[in-house]
Amino acid sequence: MSHTIAAVSTGNQISAIGIIRMTGDDCAAIGSKVFTLKSGLSLCQAPNRKLVLGSLHDAQGRVIDSCCAIYTRGPHSYTGEDTVEFHCHGSPAVLAAGLEALYLAGAKPAQRGEFTKRAFLNGQLDLTQAEAVIDLIEADTADAAANAAGQVGGTLQKKLAPVYDDLVNLCSHFHAVLDYPDEDIEDFGLSSYESILKADAKSLQKLLDTYGQGRILRHGAAAAIVGKPNVGKSSLLNALAGYDRVIVTDIPGTTRDTVEETVVVGHTRLRLIDTAGIRETADTVEAIGVERSKKAIEEADLVIFVCDGTTPLTEEDETIMDLCSEHPKAIALINKADLGTCVEPRELPFMNVIHLSAKAGTGLDLLADTVDTLFEGDAPCDGSILTNARQQDAVRRAYEAICRGLKGLHRGLTPDMVLIDVEEAMEAMGEVTGATIREDITARIFERFCVGK
Repeated sequence: MSHTIAAVSTGNQISAIGIIRMTGDDCAAIGSKVFTLKSGLSLCQAPNRKLVLGSLHDAQGRVIDSCCAIYTRGPHSYTGEDTVEFHCHGSPAVLAAGLEALYLAGAKPAQRGEFTKRAFLNGQLDLTQAEAVIDLIEADTADAAANAAGQVGGTLQKKLAPVYDDLVNLCSHFHAVLDYPDEDIEDFGLSSYESILKADAKSLQKLLDTYGQGRILRHGAAAAIVGKPNVGKSSLLNALAGYDRVIVTDIPGTTRDTVEETVVVGHTRLRLIDTAGIRETADTVEAIGVERSKKAIEEADLVIFVCDGTTPLTEEDETIMDLCSEHPKAIALINKADLGTCVEPRELPFMNVIHLSAKAGTGLDLLADTVDTLFEGDAPCDGSILTNARQQDAVRRAYEAICRGLKGLHRGLTPDMVLIDVEEAMEAMGEVTGATIREDITARIFERFCVGK
């Protein structure tokens, strides 16, 4: 018997509708103590999965809100248990009062991610689907949302299940022959599984190849904005952020350290890094900033070089271009185009060169299109992209274990030796879906969630 938990599942902001959610064996009985149906029935008698109108009241009988409730009987609910939701007017005060009334009636406060954790433990979701719930909540681009929604729908699980099943079949066949030699079981021949293991390794490698795209989809691409002082780097960051995130002056060296801001440019999430202007300087603090700028170039997924289009390129510009022109993803911006330009694209050793004005906001659409093109991945954002570092690590270990097993097979090792690697791969695969996950790891995973989810 599971205790009943309750939480506000729609946050603490003012909205048209706010939802209080409960789940557990006694949720209908507890809800009946604070909710009176307009029809006169008890909440326990409400039809399954249908909204009913009534009044939510506190322990003193005072009406908190005229609202709707929906009672969903398990196992056909999100958590697999009986659940009740109160759809109230979205005042934080109303929701807080309703939640307090439920606590006084016997419900316990829900912990972070406890609703989804129960769904996982009750077999309503596998771990790939459960982890995708928070990814969907946190998604800030359409592509990220689409991929997370696909994973909630089971796309990733469907890609992993055949591989896991192959490994289980192989191991069970071997142990069946070993443990029941007198039974009429087909002889175990490891070589007959070679093609299956090769296909499984190929499937996992293909999935691992999506992680670079998935990492950027989930966390954003680190984009270093570089150039000499006073070319408009900070103005560009402010223009993309939509507000004055960085101080802008005509004084060289104003930006003395790297400044970060996450923005969505086109359909791509970028973690913009406004770097200190790169130049020779005797100022100790500014010199440290310059070194950090050079490090940012080395570690960035994208380098955005900015020059002042109103003045000819200088030796400083050339030095900086040498630092970033060989970067696999680089864009050069000839800034201050609204003031006229004396710099031509052919003078810059970049494949992507754009005229723009960070101050006037012109050319930003072209920049967005170029960024999207550079980060356009091969895999569709339908849930088949691996975005989770924990999952990527487990899939990598499974892939490496299968490869070791194949090498052992080719070297003529005995089946029991090869199956050590196969079982290791199976255990790693189980960590992705939750089949072999430990309780402490499960708890750590759901710590990312918010209360009410």
